[in-house]
Amino acid sequence: MTAPAPALLPNPKDVRDLIEGLIGKDVTVGAGDPLSLNDKPAVAVYVDPTMATTALVLVDVPLAAWCAGAFALLPKGGLEDAIDEGELSDMHLEVLYEVVNVMAALFNGGGITHSKLYKLYAPGEALPGDIAGLAAAFNRIDLDAEVAGYGKGALSIVLAH
Repeated sequence: MTAPAPALLPNPKDVRDLIEGLIGKDVTVGAGDPLSLNDKPAVAVYVDPTMATTALVLVDVPLAAWCAGAFALLPKGGLEDAIDEGELSDMHLEVLYEVVNVMAALFNGGGITHSKLYKLYAPGEALPGDIAGLAAAFNRIDLDAEVAGYGKGALSIVLAH
């Protein structure tokens, strides 16, 4: 029996379809610039059954707020305040947790090592050194995303292998 293969980077259409299906709004996704920890994104960490890190999803504050707003039907004004302050409320983080939890599906499939969401770090929260180092890895896809009726933001998906 062969060992399961590591996850492959998802394509932009799969990312768009997943987010659209979850938040119930049209989402446009295209190539973007890499997010770094200097951008103070929320960071979702995914692990395999041995608790080895398999992937990270970095989500900037604007995209996190727009997804939370669309998912929870929040008014745009309050979200703009959160974006201006660079901070997400507990409710925004709860909704973002649901979004990144479902995103684990992007890293799972036939013959691929199963990954699950391990932890979501809030924007600006201190990260363990190994996670911070992985955030700068090159096996990644960097995307801009726009949530219809809300606004634009960015996310980066980084694989550990």
